[in-house]
Amino acid sequence: MAENRASANEEPHGGHRGAPEGRERPGPEAGREEPATGKSPGAPAAEPPAGEGEPASEEEERLADTQEMPRPDTEEIPRAGAGPRQPPSAAKPAAPAPYREGTPCWIEAQLPDLEAGKRFYGELFGWDFEEGYGGSVWARLGGEPVAALERKTDGRMPTVWTVYFATPDAQTLGRRIVAAGGQLVVAPYPVGDLGRAALAADPEGAVFGLWQARRHPGFGRRHEPGTFAWAELYTRDTTGANTFYGGLFHHALFAPGAEPDFGRADVTDVFPAEMPPHVLTHFRVADLDDALAAVRRLGGRVQAAPFETSYGRVAVVTDNQGASFALLRR
Repeated sequence: MAENRASANEEPHGGHRGAPEGRERPGPEAGREEPATGKSPGAPAAEPPAGEGEPASEEEERLADTQEMPRPDTEEIPRAGAGPRQPPSAAKPAAPAPYREGTPCWIEAQLPDLEAGKRFYGELFGWDFEEGYGGSVWARLGGEPVAALERKTDGRMPTVWTVYFATPDAQTLGRRIVAAGGQLVVAPYPVGDLGRAALAADPEGAVFGLWQARRHPGFGRRHEPGTFAWAELYTRDTTGANTFYGGLFHHALFAPGAEPDFGRADVTDVFPAEMPPHVLTHFRVADLDDALAAVRRLGGRVQAAPFETSYGRVAVVTDNQGASFALLRR
């Protein structure tokens, strides 16, 4: 896996090979990410186990163990019923974040029907689910947290998977995002003793999340079948994207020995030119053909037939409610 990840993030990044001729291209609604408010990683009813990943630096541990930063008067307060769900359990000592800044550390789907989502993803990936405080659910594989499903409270918002990037300081990273030409869709806000969350958009409007971990560090499992494996930004300006994300997350993307889980490619490699820029979540599967057959059987749709990339063989699909994601065979 290391060689694939590195090849997809060389400076400058060349994206992946274009879509094969004759392959169906998804319509412009697929993967659309419009600014949403108050969305952030869900929380389970019980304390999640620590995620895997690289040990935190001393600076990350220091930041993770500090008190919650005060909310400036300009911060947008999430509306009721949205955002992470604080479990009704006693407070625990803060846990240092295991993921370096710029590493995808959590994913969440906003869905109109959580029960339908549980049935679809439970059968597709073998997930179990745990009810969280306030109605969200955590997906677990082998007892470890791998994703969250959140009920959409506004039908006008997209049905979408959102990728969250780790940071030891969401407030500071938010300011850097704005200074680099992006925007904060939802300013950083505390989520009990789980961490702090925010939503941001890059200069072309692709939405992504920020997660400053305390008790919830992120994925308990990743890079294996049924879990998160990769995030690909589809953009109209790969050079600009490399400059923007490279400036924010240079160490995670381009440092010697880096094995990033995040690549950039031209949107027209796979999608129609009118498709808005967006970050596409990839799940690893053991057999791509079997997984595609399961998607169809469960009511989903294949948007882009399998194609080769520098990081594996990929197909783009939607679930039974229209949320786009990719299946990746390595």
